[in-house]
Amino acid sequence: MKSSKDRDRKMNADEKTDLFRALRDIVGLNNVLTEGDLSAWEQDWRKRSRGKSLAVVRPASTAEAAAVVKACAAAGTPIVPQGGNTGLAVGGVPDESGREIVLSLQRMNAVRDIDQANLTVTVEAGCVLQVLQETAEKAGFLFPLSLAAEGSCTIGGNLATNAGGTQVVRYGNARDLCLGLEVVTPQGQVWEGTTGLRKDNTGYDLRDLMIGSEGTLGIITAATLKLYPMPAARLTAWAAVPSLEHAVTLLGMAHQCLGAGLTGFEVMGRFALSLVGKHMPQLRVPFIDAEDVPYCVLLENSDNESEDHARARFEALLESAFEDGCVVDAVVAENIGQARALWHARESIPLAQAEEGLNIKHDISIAVSRIPAFVAETDATLRREVPGVRLVNFGHLGDGNLHYNVQAPEGGDDIAFLRDQEERIATLVYDAVEKFGGSFSAEHGVGSLKVDKLEKHKSPVALEMMRAIKRALDPESILNPGRVLHL
Repeated sequence: MKSSKDRDRKMNADEKTDLFRALRDIVGLNNVLTEGDLSAWEQDWRKRSRGKSLAVVRPASTAEAAAVVKACAAAGTPIVPQGGNTGLAVGGVPDESGREIVLSLQRMNAVRDIDQANLTVTVEAGCVLQVLQETAEKAGFLFPLSLAAEGSCTIGGNLATNAGGTQVVRYGNARDLCLGLEVVTPQGQVWEGTTGLRKDNTGYDLRDLMIGSEGTLGIITAATLKLYPMPAARLTAWAAVPSLEHAVTLLGMAHQCLGAGLTGFEVMGRFALSLVGKHMPQLRVPFIDAEDVPYCVLLENSDNESEDHARARFEALLESAFEDGCVVDAVVAENIGQARALWHARESIPLAQAEEGLNIKHDISIAVSRIPAFVAETDATLRREVPGVRLVNFGHLGDGNLHYNVQAPEGGDDIAFLRDQEERIATLVYDAVEKFGGSFSAEHGVGSLKVDKLEKHKSPVALEMMRAIKRALDPESILNPGRVLHL
């Protein structure tokens, strides 16, 4: 095996030829891509970063993936694991050096097994989330992970970043939905851990170590995941609230009234919704013209009781919220089509924001009780320090995760705005997050975009523990170097 120092130089022609020959022998000539338009693998989801790979390699099995890793490790060639390439922290695309192999897992997309008695499904890492959702539904089960990119993102990437989404308030993050993993180590060995056990206290939890590690400790090739019975009733409401404080109060009332039936609780600022109305006028956005409504809430109740009983409790919650002044208006979906339309309006905010122009994204988490004070203070700071700035605030209030995004002043040069203001604004926001005891990355991960932020906001003790784990498992730093951690 070559020294990690060899990663700092480009391969000579003979070394490159030898490596390409080995890779083609493993995965086939057509699955080692070195020429043509490779932007689908080399450009990040937000089109803000474009790297250059040595090659894009596409294994079709765990054995092939392990053999590719062995060949790259022997050559001292770093590997960037990639799923659907929908990440938002630039953690799954190559850098500009031209020395990194992109290991695309999209061909490894099989649903291996559904164990109905164990309420589990085992899938390969390249399985698209929406395909898994639909497969589970056809078998009579619910796989509850749900996020805007579900038509493109893959299970391996969901687990590598510990994806969250809209139903965390009831079902938890991707970590909470996973019972076991199959992983290729940096040395090209395979750890087979897809047992589907709910109890297994036999030492360190390697599964939890791999989940959220963003491909820096191992390459997830398959996973065994939890399934749930399909709910008998699913009710959705869109409520106008007079303030964030009232939204938090409504959340508490929903917990008390609905209990475990509370599936989703989203908050959306008025400006965020106005962008949906502006750029997607075909969508119905309730209360969008009500100037006295600063925030709206989208809440969902899923239950196994009868539709009539569930609806009665749901409507009783809203009536109580009206009486207490937490809600000033509301609409309740009468059928699944109306519910999907409401969720579509919520999930269209990121696309509408992109239509408005380049923006500065912040994926933060704060204790729910402290969110109103954080928003009030940080809004005031940004408007004072960057006059004309527009704040696109929305997210998963039920679990304390806000997408606290910043748009350039109207009519301004958004490219120049990002160039001149992004670092300053990020510092103001993340310093405020730290002051309120939060995290600068709730569900998007660290990637390469936020490595410096981790260095600043993570404790030195935690950072050294993380580096010790990385050095122990991947001493040559073959997997995703430069992402998550500075070594």
